[in-house]
Amino acid sequence: MVSVQYEHITTQRDLERFCEAISEASTIAFDTEFVSEDSYRPHFCLAQVAAAGRLAIIDAITIKDVTPFWELLAAPGHETIVHAGRQELCFCLHAVGKRLDHLFDTQIAAGMIGMEYPAAYSTLVSKLLGKTLGKGETRTDWRRRPLSDRQVDYALRDVVYLAQIRDMLVERLEALERSQWLETEIDRWQSAVEAAEFSERWRNVSGTSRLPPRALAIVRALWRWREAEAKRQNRPPKRLLRDDLIVELSKRGSSDVKQIQSIRGMHRRGKEHYLGPIAECIAEAVALPDGQHPRPPRRAKSRPQLNLLGQFLTTALGSVCRARQIAPSLVGTVQDMRDFVAYRLNQEKNSDGDPPALACGWRSEVVGRTIDELLAGKLAVRVTDALGEQPLTFEPTKD
Repeated sequence: MVSVQYEHITTQRDLERFCEAISEASTIAFDTEFVSEDSYRPHFCLAQVAAAGRLAIIDAITIKDVTPFWELLAAPGHETIVHAGRQELCFCLHAVGKRLDHLFDTQIAAGMIGMEYPAAYSTLVSKLLGKTLGKGETRTDWRRRPLSDRQVDYALRDVVYLAQIRDMLVERLEALERSQWLETEIDRWQSAVEAAEFSERWRNVSGTSRLPPRALAIVRALWRWREAEAKRQNRPPKRLLRDDLIVELSKRGSSDVKQIQSIRGMHRRGKEHYLGPIAECIAEAVALPDGQHPRPPRRAKSRPQLNLLGQFLTTALGSVCRARQIAPSLVGTVQDMRDFVAYRLNQEKNSDGDPPALACGWRSEVVGRTIDELLAGKLAVRVTDALGEQPLTFEPTKD
């Protein structure tokens, strides 16, 4: 049974009244429930909100226009609290074209103080509050109505502790003097999500990294067709045409329908309706002059030494981060370290012409000096306690 008092908002008028009632709140904590496997974009089904001493569930299935809610969250004057809020941010961007205002993401904040990253909400609740959350509705279909008491309980638990967790994380962030780091990181993260949502992501088609320019032109054309058709039908793009089929079509480069149909996977039921448009996309891409073909991504020269250093220094990065109480996986990956080493040794920039992530901002402050001194031979790594939490230490080398 539902164990807390809450408002169940199911009409447009009630939504507008609720948004007006909490518009002066200093913090608005919220979470969403959605279903993503059957539509072009995730199907927004439910929002759980805690603000101004009120707890509510907003039913996005029965309410035709939830725009007032997103306008409220995008408006200035409050702090918006979420956990792992990528999809919540995307909903807001597509609804009103704006970011969530003054965003505080507890997952990112937890990584900033050395907790596991990315940590599940239940992990933070357990470690910070000593409470256990059930997992009984993780695979529920949130589109179905009416909602059961069990579903409501599950949904509300995802938001009732957010403000309390936020307060505990803020206290630790301030003690470590990292509040500005978090603000910078969340702004960077929102920019990355926004760019990904509104840019052409055809280069993300798996298996295209070594294709020549003409094949890449075909990949781009097929990706654009797939996106447009999937959006029109409100279907997941890869259900229309899988990535591996796009790559195979681009390698063959033939616009002949019979040859297209001969590819394993292209003769399945339903694909026959798309053979003509696919053939047209390929023909148009092949006919492009060379100057209009996309360029393959620039890859840094592969040097065994750099790969070895990258692997080794990633381990060192983990020790540095743990000593400084910050999650290593939030700071960077093995590839980030390889890019950093190449940049430091050769001053190579990435494909966008910018310094690598580990050479910028707070990440440079965390790892920059230590890695620079290791590369210069001024620091040595020593095993001090092979079974300890911090098995490695860094010591100055003797001249």
